[in-house]
Amino acid sequence: MRKLAGRLVIASHNEGKVREIRDLLGPYGVEPVSAAELELPEPEEIGVDFIENADLKARAAADLAGLPALADDSGLCVEALGDRPGIFSARWAIADDRPDVRDFGHAMRRVWNELEALGPEASRSAHFTCALALCWPDGHAEWFEGRVEGMLVWPPRGDKGFGYDPMFVPAGGTQTFGEMDQAEKHRISHRAEAFRKLVAALG
Repeated sequence: MRKLAGRLVIASHNEGKVREIRDLLGPYGVEPVSAAELELPEPEEIGVDFIENADLKARAAADLAGLPALADDSGLCVEALGDRPGIFSARWAIADDRPDVRDFGHAMRRVWNELEALGPEASRSAHFTCALALCWPDGHAEWFEGRVEGMLVWPPRGDKGFGYDPMFVPAGGTQTFGEMDQAEKHRISHRAEAFRKLVAALG
């Protein structure tokens, strides 16, 4: 693992995700700057899995900024829906009548409606996956992945977190990620697991 210090581009325009990554990176002596702050464009996510999408975002940001870049690709995988929405989790938040807006209230309703259509016996089991890609301008790259199991609930609960957090209760818990103290979420989440692997490699 290459040593990492100084400025690091967080290759995301998602404010919630950037905030969470800043918090996780805070103790490790790097200076995170978001792709949005640098006015970098968002590349099209054409990968077939989370690692590929994270990699293409990190490589694009590293090339354009001339700095190491960290990208996260993450999503909700619902067992009864064949692990959808998966890599399309953010796209499920785009309503047909508002193509420029991501509405995760809409996305959560879509997930629940599809589950309900399968009947009351359909499993509510789900997991979040997070893939991290860390790329340098010279093309060197490293990858890390984390996962957290849980159950979906309805109606959504809590106004903390972001994305699908208000409908996801991690295994062994009673609160959704949307209700949970964010320090506790950072300790147990899929992103936290991926970051633990990243930090172990940095050490």
